[in-house]
Amino acid sequence: MRQTITRLKTGIAAAALLAGIHAAPAVAQQSGVVAAQEAQAETPGDDIVVTGSRIRRDPLDQPSPITTVDEASIARTGLSSIADVLQRIPASSGGLNSKFNNSGNLGNPPDGGGVGAGSAAIDLRYLGAKRTLVLVDGLRYVNGASASGIPGTVDLNSIPDVMIERVEVLQSAASSLYGSDAIGGVVNIITKEKQVGLKASAQYGQFLDTHDGQTQNYQLSYGVGDDRVHVVGGGFYTKQQDVSARDRAISQFPNPGQTSCSDPIGGCSSFTPLGRFLINGQNFTLRQPVLTGRPVYDPTLTGGSFKPFTAADRFNFAPYNYFLTPNERYGGFVSARASFSDALNLRVKAVYNRRNSQNQAAFLPLGIGPDVGNGNLLDTLSVDATNPYNPFGVTLVPGQNYTAIFRRLVEAGQRTYTQRVDTMSLTGTLDGKFQMFGHNWYWDANAVIGFNDAKQVFTGNINALRLQQALGPVSQCTGDCVPFNFFGGVGSITPAMLGFVGFDEKSRSRQELQDYTANLSGELFDLPGGPVGIAIGYEHRNQFGSFTPDPVTQAGYSADIPAQAAAGRFNTDEVYGELRLPLLRDVPFFSSLELNGAVRYSDYSTFGGNTTLTGGALWKPVADLLLRGSYAESLRAPSIGELFGAQSRFDQPISDPCSNIAGSAYRASATVRTNCTANGVPANGSYAEPDGQLPVLTGGNAALQPETARTLLFGGVYSPAWARRGFASALSLEVNYYDIKVDGAIAAIPADVLLGRCAQTADALSCAAIRRAPSGIVTAINGVLLNTGGIRTRGIDGTFTFRSRETGVGTFGLSVLGNYLLRYEEVVPATDGTTTTRYTGTERGSPDQAYPHFKGQAILDWSGGPIGATLTGRYIDNVIESQNGNRLDARFYTDVQLQFRPSWLDNRLALTIGVNNVLDRDPPACFSCSLNNYDPTTYDVPGQFGYLRLSFGL
Repeated sequence: MRQTITRLKTGIAAAALLAGIHAAPAVAQQSGVVAAQEAQAETPGDDIVVTGSRIRRDPLDQPSPITTVDEASIARTGLSSIADVLQRIPASSGGLNSKFNNSGNLGNPPDGGGVGAGSAAIDLRYLGAKRTLVLVDGLRYVNGASASGIPGTVDLNSIPDVMIERVEVLQSAASSLYGSDAIGGVVNIITKEKQVGLKASAQYGQFLDTHDGQTQNYQLSYGVGDDRVHVVGGGFYTKQQDVSARDRAISQFPNPGQTSCSDPIGGCSSFTPLGRFLINGQNFTLRQPVLTGRPVYDPTLTGGSFKPFTAADRFNFAPYNYFLTPNERYGGFVSARASFSDALNLRVKAVYNRRNSQNQAAFLPLGIGPDVGNGNLLDTLSVDATNPYNPFGVTLVPGQNYTAIFRRLVEAGQRTYTQRVDTMSLTGTLDGKFQMFGHNWYWDANAVIGFNDAKQVFTGNINALRLQQALGPVSQCTGDCVPFNFFGGVGSITPAMLGFVGFDEKSRSRQELQDYTANLSGELFDLPGGPVGIAIGYEHRNQFGSFTPDPVTQAGYSADIPAQAAAGRFNTDEVYGELRLPLLRDVPFFSSLELNGAVRYSDYSTFGGNTTLTGGALWKPVADLLLRGSYAESLRAPSIGELFGAQSRFDQPISDPCSNIAGSAYRASATVRTNCTANGVPANGSYAEPDGQLPVLTGGNAALQPETARTLLFGGVYSPAWARRGFASALSLEVNYYDIKVDGAIAAIPADVLLGRCAQTADALSCAAIRRAPSGIVTAINGVLLNTGGIRTRGIDGTFTFRSRETGVGTFGLSVLGNYLLRYEEVVPATDGTTTTRYTGTERGSPDQAYPHFKGQAILDWSGGPIGATLTGRYIDNVIESQNGNRLDARFYTDVQLQFRPSWLDNRLALTIGVNNVLDRDPPACFSCSLNNYDPTTYDVPGQFGYLRLSFGL
């Protein structure tokens, strides 16, 4: 078997090198202009609807910048998730994906939406996925859920890839046209409506050196019918196996470059298999396991079973995490369209998707006592003197003779969080056209009904109420109760003990959408530049979301992340209008001049009414050059999770500036020492907790108001006809400048900002948000959601696209996309005024996000007869960790692909072989990132990923 894998690896690598040597190119991701040219070629003389406008128009005069990703583009990546494909676009700043392993061990991030384990999202402009609107065929899609909260985003892993014809990414605000959430942009997934015959593909891939991360992807679709009645259906199965953190050098310890828990950098856990005991002012642990009887306690710690606790006794939890989470998806779609006449057409579409996914963490860190900071019954438990394993001869009472007992529960096995998520969407559309005012008018009425139902099972948890009984007076441990042994080390907790105190935590969440829209568009009368276009419409939307944790968790008895049930709903009625005024055409210096605008009024049941406006201009001084500018107002209504989410906890990897450890602000500044003492840190400097995870309390806020934003966009497209008449079938250069300002942004004040302001300036608002135990340990940081000061981002997008005509050696293509980030900053309130943090050129770290000045992608493609080759380069500029100044060097990833289509099968069969990250570049090491010591929103999993694909089409 190993020889077979080695041969596979050698063959793929050789083919990849061949592809790289002979590659020259075509386009994997097209600019809107090139896509428009192709659309116009397919439907000459016919106006169409493009994302960013509801008025039918010449696709060459797009009012907003659009990047189009079609089926061929997706296939060239070798990726098995549309989210992974879209997250490569330079305008994208990442989002959730299967490289996140954030269930339980980190908890729920402070955004009100839950962790979304196993899901995937798209984030444009670094504004967060909740500010990017995802549509399917121009209509809303039900939000995702993973049984860990109520997210305000669509889970792209719930949309079957097999039904996707193309994706149009609108890189501009569009709330006036599409409503809430379209601040950073719009991702419009266009599904297959007309397909003739069979399409099928099967792909297998894996990481070549480590032979892990095996991925299978099978897709099949079939279309039948004519111009009057057409039906397309398909199904898919995708399975991605895990990559373990222990199998990548970067993630084998909590910090990059670490080789043991005794390294001064810290990071390992004080929850150890042998236990850590803070009793009578002492800090100690076991010398070795005591599997029978009770350990011997010597108060001097020079003898007996206990010894002083040191950094070398800490537990390395890092190897037990996933680097890449396992994910299995299957489902399908059917789409049927019937054309009764030009005036009446019917389309119905049904979509089903099942996702089975899993996250994993190290063995449960079980702790009792006030310094642990669980925030529930565990903080108050006593260990009775009659407990047969209590070696101290007295009852241990929290806050009196002990403050904390820590134990890593290895006997219960690793914590696993297994999700099963079902998503269903039903869409019905009636549309048609008629004549009025001498022009064509178009109408459509749509109904979307969708639900997302998620269940999660967490293994390895402890019921605190039962643990209280098992630690209490032995006379009260009757029936099924078995006395619990906190003090014997590894192996001392028996299956019988676990059988009484342990339980499998079962949680559930659900999201529902009912969306009804009606639209009318057409032309009123002619101006010198052409007919005046108008569109009007109405939308009524109902949304519901709920999160139901396990009853034991709701009662406050879970030893893992606490959570409470939450549910909520809202509805909205919206009307909009769009106007297009073509003022001039075919006069000197005005090949065309157009003004356009849109207005939308929204009435929400949660906060009331709001109006957004958009206005823009398109000017072609000559036929080959398009200049455009626009002003757009945007709205984002608070999501159900943000409004009604119950309090939970996020264990954020972050440094406490008040900890008296090497390199800390506490040691460096007398002001910090004074402020920390005022905040509850012992004045004697005894608080010395190394870097680790600090608990941030999160929760919804029913008083939230909507976010508002304004976007300025200026740009131009040069697409010379002389090139298209000569050597090129397509050639364009597009550059756009954007400036987005978000006011009243819904977010929690970042925990590191609160800690830093309290320690450095004694800011009263910040200090009041931090709760400490008498020992100084942070037991909670209040991360309640607020309408904070805002966000500001500015940047430049550039796209160059070239496609050659047929030559004697084949056809060539080149696509280059880039984003230059000029500015990204966030403003949060303080007691007096605000605090502004600039993130441009930095790595934020937990929640992970890099803000490089420049990101770019170039795709070279060549096709000659039955052979095609593609070479893709992806560049990410260097960034600096904002928390510690560590530099994350720039990365350049290289992907190669070779395809063979035998002519004797009429090019119906294709064999594809490829390698992603062929140069084997590892991600840069990050000290402040949440897990695995790198940023999963920005960088690839380490290793070369090779794949083979066989595809067939009739």
